[in-house]
Amino acid sequence: MKRYELVIFDWDGTLMDSVGKIVACMQQTATQLNMLVPTEAAIRDIIGLSMNEALNVLHPAASAQTREEMISVYRQQYLQLNKTPSPVFDGAEELLLALKSSGHSLAVATGKARAGLDRVLTETGFATHFQASRCADEAKSKPHPQMLNELLQQLNVAPQKALMVGDSIHDLNMANNAGIDAIGVSYGAHRSDKLSQANPIAIVSSPLAMLPVITGSV
Repeated sequence: MKRYELVIFDWDGTLMDSVGKIVACMQQTATQLNMLVPTEAAIRDIIGLSMNEALNVLHPAASAQTREEMISVYRQQYLQLNKTPSPVFDGAEELLLALKSSGHSLAVATGKARAGLDRVLTETGFATHFQASRCADEAKSKPHPQMLNELLQQLNVAPQKALMVGDSIHDLNMANNAGIDAIGVSYGAHRSDKLSQANPIAIVSSPLAMLPVITGSV
């Protein structure tokens, strides 16, 4: 019997190498609007949060109107202007295919908005790998457990049979808040020392390194 029936993945920094692009677009957005430019470290710390929560952290004094303008400019930067590549990580699709072939259900819980996730799922061809997904504009922001709770309910999986995989402390704390196990990946937003604060069952340095942990072959 499989230890886990359902594996839930974060997207940015976990399956897609998009942290660099997010950092660049956030900094360019601030520059374009003549605002204080946040550091790379500060931006890495908000990856995984919803956009509104991220702006609360990075630009707490900004008005609601300014934040709306920032979201618009950021979207333009990300979709049209910024050319930083954001490929899927080596081994990511192989991992997903291996998990599917071994009978695991797969889902996504992401800080992206629905339109953004649907776009990258189509662009990567990954849409068929996942049975369900939840996005930041459909639930409370990580680390609130709403996204995970809804996925568990939709797919009829008990918390002890589910696993969250993410590159951010927000992902792992969301898993803790939902009462499910988590694996941290150290190749995305946060490094091992920060991820270890949330007590994941493992921290891995590549997508395929998590396969034996999930399948119970270690």
